[in-house]
Amino acid sequence: MRGGPGGASPSPLEARHRLSVANEDTSKRRSFGSRTIKDGEKPYLSFNQDRNGSCKFPTLKIVLVILVLGAFFTLLHSPAVYNTERPSHLGSRSSLVERSIPKKSLTDDERYTSHVKVNWNHISGVIQKLPDANEYKGIGLLNFNETEIKQWKKIIPDADHISLHLDSVGETITWEDLYPEWIDEEEEFKVPVCLKLPNIKAPRKPRIDFIAVKLPCLKTRDWSRDVARLHLQLAAARLAAKSKGYHPLREKVQLPVGSCELSVPLNAKDYRYLGNPKREAYATILHSAQVYVCGAITAAQSIRMSGSTRDLVILVDNTISDYHREGLEAAGWIVHTIDRIRNPKAEKDAYNEYNYSKFRLWQLTNYDKIIFIDADLLILRNIDFLFEMPEITAIGNNATLFNSGVMVIEPSNCTFKLLMDHINEIESYNGGDQGYLNEIFTWWHRIPKHMNFLKHFWEGDEEEKKVMKTRLFGADPPVLYVLHYLGLKPWLCFRDYDCN
Repeated sequence: MRGGPGGASPSPLEARHRLSVANEDTSKRRSFGSRTIKDGEKPYLSFNQDRNGSCKFPTLKIVLVILVLGAFFTLLHSPAVYNTERPSHLGSRSSLVERSIPKKSLTDDERYTSHVKVNWNHISGVIQKLPDANEYKGIGLLNFNETEIKQWKKIIPDADHISLHLDSVGETITWEDLYPEWIDEEEEFKVPVCLKLPNIKAPRKPRIDFIAVKLPCLKTRDWSRDVARLHLQLAAARLAAKSKGYHPLREKVQLPVGSCELSVPLNAKDYRYLGNPKREAYATILHSAQVYVCGAITAAQSIRMSGSTRDLVILVDNTISDYHREGLEAAGWIVHTIDRIRNPKAEKDAYNEYNYSKFRLWQLTNYDKIIFIDADLLILRNIDFLFEMPEITAIGNNATLFNSGVMVIEPSNCTFKLLMDHINEIESYNGGDQGYLNEIFTWWHRIPKHMNFLKHFWEGDEEEKKVMKTRLFGADPPVLYVLHYLGLKPWLCFRDYDCN
């Protein structure tokens, strides 16, 4: 489903020359999902956001309104853009045949049905705040019944109301099909290809200026990982993106539908992203202890040695001494002092008591993009091209989840508010920020494990795997982009001893 004008198609043979790296399971835990939705909950409406202020309505000519019944996060609050071959071009793989999905009408599919009563007074109030609402010619309505469509006609009476048609996805398609635990990143056996989801069949006339979609709200623990919900959101976004002129969704919908494909190629070494250096930064965070200061200093040096000139921003709390702050500043970090955020579900003095402090990253609104890195890793090759990736971009972890050790985010006070508003409700599968973020950002984008390669040796590793890891870790010039140390950290070891 990638594709677009001007994109180059990579040769299937190129992948055969890529180094094979075995997939490592970092955890066997599974996500427990977020809270169950209660009856009568007020619909949550998501719009484009203002980075420096609160959530605001869009000023675009075409407005996409998504009636998210009980959702925490929707498509419009999603990443900016991405492609498959080079981050600067939207390409398509013409050599691949995308798997199609059996068609079925939404009205015949219970997965798309929402039984939650719409608060029309609330909807009417929202419409009144939209710019140029009285000039809308066509209103596209997706997944509303006849009674609800009549209600829309009362709210916006001077426009044509079009009931949009969309075929449903096959009943056997699951979230795990869109977000598999493992894909063949090296393309040794097959080229990973995402499913092709049906698009809306919209008439050419009248012009559609406004799109509303009603999403299903299943009362289950994992309701946010719902194929039907995602399909409706993507379909509405794709239709909105077809509008004339610039539309921020146009590039977003070129993304793979899930983590079933890489959003950036495994071998991106020949591509240097220019971007906007003043609006992009690397960031990390230190709180509650000073043991990672040496790691952060080393990480900063590795970023500079890779050739990056982006700002280096570090968030620290008052447990980091002036002595250590001076060392961090000398290494190139711009030091920001923060108040810690306590994990309300953590026990006192536990390792995860304040790890929700990572949410402060979203308050760095002087930047459009942040590449967050844990303080226990080394940048071996330049990864500035990841700044063109959208939020959230990361490697896969286990199950349908991403690893938050390296991730691209888009600072926004709106997002920060979202994270804080549900801090007492959402259950993190691992008790930490990674589990929490995975419940908020269920639509994320996969990059190769070489860009956050976990350095560890298991006692059960076969000899062949140990040899492969040793070769990877010691390759010169480096093969990996980022080396992430698990277990004991190298600055805690003797110089001639690899305690990892």
